[in-house]
Amino acid sequence: MLDASFPSLLAEDRPGTLGTLAGKALSVLYKLLGMHRYDDFRLERVLDLKIFVMPGVANPKLLRTGAFFAAQIDACKIAPGAAVLDMGTGSGVCALAVARRARRVVAVDVSPAAVRCARLNALLNDLDERVDVREGDLFAPLEGERFDLVLFNPPFLLGAPKDHRDAAWRSEDGARRFAAGLGEHLAPGGAALVLLSSFGDACALYEVELRANGFRLEVFARRRFINETLTIVRATREPHA
Repeated sequence: MLDASFPSLLAEDRPGTLGTLAGKALSVLYKLLGMHRYDDFRLERVLDLKIFVMPGVANPKLLRTGAFFAAQIDACKIAPGAAVLDMGTGSGVCALAVARRARRVVAVDVSPAAVRCARLNALLNDLDERVDVREGDLFAPLEGERFDLVLFNPPFLLGAPKDHRDAAWRSEDGARRFAAGLGEHLAPGGAALVLLSSFGDACALYEVELRANGFRLEVFARRRFINETLTIVRATREPHA
């Protein structure tokens, strides 16, 4: 449960009855149009980036979250000397969006398919020398490294993932482990941007765990769709933490 002394940043995100019904109608429409068959080879364009999506890797455009996150990152100020971590990079879309301005970008994913896909997209967009893609679980491949900005589009659902592909959607303890490890990998004055969705039952846990680990939270960006609200939460260290 959320700490009652801190009003939830996601309290307004749940869709009403109309939104829920609209979401079901959209699901039927997507099936009729074939849009539910996203797990395929596709070439998408997000911003001015060419994003090649492989089977087993979430499509950032059809699933909305990656494209929304990348657009918000592209619009915000990034210091030219910044070191950025893109956690759970997937297709690499957010890492590529920030790599054009940041000094250094490290992209991490537990899925071997996602790592291959992100590396390919870095090459496709001539950003391979600026994006270091690594395979690993959360902060495991980042010992001793600190970043000015951490990006995370986490699993939204609670539960044990069936495989690496499912790990993009589902986690038993991702919120706890991310929040516990974040402080060791943030540079002084650094911040994390975490994308949360009204769709998932795990999202409220990120608020709880981040606050429990001494982070101050604020809404960085929010967008409401008919059947889902996406909220990017900015996490910074409390002065006493």
